[in-house]
Amino acid sequence: MTSPMEWLEVSVTVVPEAAEAVAEVFSRYAPQGVAIDLGAGEEGSAQQVTVKAYLVVDADIAERRQKVEEALWHLHHIWPVIPAPTFTPIVDQDWTAGWKETIPVLHLGRRVVIKPSWREYTAQPDELLLEMDPGLAFGTGLHPTTQLCVEALEDLVQPGMRVLDLGTGTGILALVAAKLGAADVLAVDNDINAVAVARRNARANAAAHQIRVLHGSLAEVGEPYDLVVANILAHVIIDMAASGLDTRVRRGGTLVVSGILEEQAAEVAAALVAQGLPIVERRQHDGWMALVAQKPHGNRS
Repeated sequence: MTSPMEWLEVSVTVVPEAAEAVAEVFSRYAPQGVAIDLGAGEEGSAQQVTVKAYLVVDADIAERRQKVEEALWHLHHIWPVIPAPTFTPIVDQDWTAGWKETIPVLHLGRRVVIKPSWREYTAQPDELLLEMDPGLAFGTGLHPTTQLCVEALEDLVQPGMRVLDLGTGTGILALVAAKLGAADVLAVDNDINAVAVARRNARANAAAHQIRVLHGSLAEVGEPYDLVVANILAHVIIDMAASGLDTRVRRGGTLVVSGILEEQAAEVAAALVAQGLPIVERRQHDGWMALVAQKPHGNRS
């Protein structure tokens, strides 16, 4: 009889907007995957979530535990709301069975519904159903900036559009654009793991014919798009603005940027305006912002 495998569960309970940062840290040391427990609140409305990972107990467990603690200590200085981790020894050959029950169906924006592959859900006639399992790439749908971008896409995507998703992560925004009727979506990320996840999600949602996933960054995009979305970080958006982001937006086209704290919005807006991308709308949620810019018809494409 095979002995049960021993695991060390590491968990941290945080506000939803910090969950992806913690999950990214955990994913470096737990290749089996990271679980995000949304708790017992209403679907999609948890005030706190618990991020868990499972480390195999072997000869290197003490070293990996120390690395996890050090990485979270550094992250705490960026996100002071992140507490010290809790470690719990468990003996369970299939720990996935327990946490799968904690992953609910998420509702984003007015129409978008995200369900794990193991859950049953019957979509309403006006809902857009995406099937996405928790993974290592950013873009779980928990972060306020993801929600802001989904809401913007619901308002802006028109059938037949060409859409560019910079920093695609799991591909969630590219998938939303495709489901809203975009004819051609280019999803770009400089993380090879994110590229693999985004491609898998495109196939799982029967959208591979609409979505091309490219390993790279702005430099690898050589043509303008009707709609460009970049849910990244404020300083990356500012760098992109100085590196020709405006040329990837067609004349009369629209740019949506997020990953921006309220106090960073003015600097990001100034960088976009300086490159001929005036801000036409600001969206805010829980201290985070999305900026919508419109490229004038007279600008170069």
